[in-house]
Amino acid sequence: MFKNFKKLWMALGALMVLCPLGLIATGTAFGEWGTDQLPEEVGFIPAGLARFADFWHGSPLPDYGVPGWGGNFAQSAGGYILSALVGVVLVVLLISLLNKIVKD
Repeated sequence: MFKNFKKLWMALGALMVLCPLGLIATGTAFGEWGTDQLPEEVGFIPAGLARFADFWHGSPLPDYGVPGWGGNFAQSAGGYILSALVGVVLVVLLISLLNKIVKD
């Protein structure tokens, strides 16, 4: 599976390394708004989001930070890259699992 898509994996790796470019951007990241920011950005809070806003209390890597790494740019960049890596691994595992289920 991995050898057949070598160029794709290399491009994905490059995109993961480039993730911290968002740290130098101004404003907020598109789509990462909380219920407090949504009315300013889009004008309303969708009913489903309002209903489930308190469903998830915390994340494994809040604000892309790694607990104990501090807050300077290099450490924040490391948190962005680690978040990208965790996301890619989870998506690959999910797709592999679904692929296995469908093939069987």
